[in-house]
Amino acid sequence: MPLTVAGANLVIVIICSLWLVTGHYKDKFNQIINSKVLIASIIFFSVHIIGLGWTQDLEWGFHILHKMWYFIGLFPILYTIVKKDFISRYIAAFLLAIAFTEVVSYLIWFEVIEPFKAATKVNPTPFMTHVSYNPILCIAIYLVAQKIIYEKNLNNIETYLYSFFGIAMCITMFITGGRAGQVMFFAMISILIFQYFYKHKIKAIFLVLIAVPVIFFSAFQVSDIFKNRITDGVESVLEYSENRGSSVGLRISFALNSWQIIKKNPFIGVGTGDFPSEYKKINEVNTPELPNATNPHNMYTLILVQLGFVGLASMVYFFYHQIKFAISSKDQFLKNTGVTLPILFLVIMLADSYLLGHYTSLVFIFFSSFLYKDFEKN
Repeated sequence: MPLTVAGANLVIVIICSLWLVTGHYKDKFNQIINSKVLIASIIFFSVHIIGLGWTQDLEWGFHILHKMWYFIGLFPILYTIVKKDFISRYIAAFLLAIAFTEVVSYLIWFEVIEPFKAATKVNPTPFMTHVSYNPILCIAIYLVAQKIIYEKNLNNIETYLYSFFGIAMCITMFITGGRAGQVMFFAMISILIFQYFYKHKIKAIFLVLIAVPVIFFSAFQVSDIFKNRITDGVESVLEYSENRGSSVGLRISFALNSWQIIKKNPFIGVGTGDFPSEYKKINEVNTPELPNATNPHNMYTLILVQLGFVGLASMVYFFYHQIKFAISSKDQFLKNTGVTLPILFLVIMLADSYLLGHYTSLVFIFFSSFLYKDFEKN
């Protein structure tokens, strides 16, 4: 998944084709309808289908449905075939792919090899942009931390290897320019501390208040790209009128203009496909010097414009059932990871529409397929 779009899509096609011809349809259907998380996912997608009813731009509406088909197609398919005994294999395969991207990133950073594809010497993420890579990297760091903390059968060598891998990924987090992933990283560190010290909340709060600033200011002093990205972001917010064309400035403009659309259509939005056309109208009036947008780079804003509070409620309902299911899990790893995954996405979706991105949405669905499955019932 973190290496190639075409390769991931090929594997998806193979899995879906095999699923269609291997029978046991009644059993598969029963698994799907008996999962509240899956039903919530189907409702979330179905609201987008219903939203086509009042959209003017059906072509863009179908484009949005195409980008979100994982929620009604791939998610149920993976859910019905994953096995609890293989969870360690799923995670190992994911971490192995991340380890490969890490090696390549360091080779580019140390100028051992020339940058290729999306990578540069100052932003060494060749297989995808930093916008997608850092959130996925953050999930990998969390998984490695979980292994070190909770997997009791690790020997000393494995512990050292995982620790080295985790530290290497933490460094990579701050030698790339993905600010959303970096915010996600600090949220993940806070969650990890609270989960480890869940019986000692005061101690957890104290450690969070120490760990987050120490990591932040250490990275700020050491990493030029992190320092520059943070400085630019702060300046764009404080001096918005002079920096409306910057990355952060555009996001603020997208939010302000989108809010004008939301106020006119608060309950059911403008339709699944009408964000680009409606935003263009507002943009020509409020900020004609700025480019038009097909995406406000905020999942909440996009859903509110397209589908209003009804659409937002369907998305929140989906995440609610994920967290509710995870809390009830008896397996410590599945419980912790099942709670953390939706919370982290709820955080980073403030910075971009991560449920529409190929890499991030695929990783999200991949982990959801086994984190929220009731293996005892199925």
